This record gives sequence, C-alpha cells and structure tokens, in this order.
Amino acid sequence: MKLLIAIVNNDDSAVVSSALTREGYTVTKLSTTGGFLMVGNTTFLIGAEDNTVAKAKEIIKAHSKKRTSVTTTTTGFGTGLREDDFANEIPVGGAIVFTLDVEDVDKY
Repeated sequence: MKLLIAIVNNDDSAVVSSALTREGYTVTKLSTTGGFLMVGNTTFLIGAEDNTVAKAKEIIKAHSKKRTSVTTTTTGFGTGLREDDFANEIPVGGAIVFTLDVEDVDKY
C-alpha cells in the first residue's frame, strides 16, 4: 500500500478531488499555504494499493493545470521602484505528488 501526498493549486482542487473519488480513491483534503507566492493550495492524502498508484497520478496530472500569475515585487520598497518592479509573470499550478510506502493501515 502507498500513501500519496499531492499538493495541488486551489483552482484545481475540486476537479481533482471529484475525479479521484469517482475512480474509487479515498481522499482526505487539507487546506495549505506555501510556496513563493504564499497562495492557497490543497494537499490531498490518498491511500492507494500499489497497482493503482499510476492511475491516481494520471488523474492528478490530467486535472492540475499549469498557468501564470502576475505579481508585483517588494524589492524596491524603500529604495524606489523601477519600471520592471511592477509586474512579473510567475508560473503556478500543476501538482507535486509524493509517494510513500505504508507499513500498516488500521481502520476503526
């Protein structure tokens, strides 16, 4: 058995969750914040049998879109802003999936 920890952009979390649940995966959803932009993410904890891990990863990949976000920088605060300080496009989205071995599972 494996535990997948998938960190997904909030914009994609509902679709990813629905697709995984529809395929019979047990999904626990956690609200998280992190990364360079300190934006909201969703972390999924997914229990999967060894032979279903690849399918779960395919589902996550298919429903996690990469996009760009426009953000401003604070590097010029106190020293004056330059023309290129106003807007930067940063890639966001997609998913990061960690796969861990599970030694034992107990359900009560």
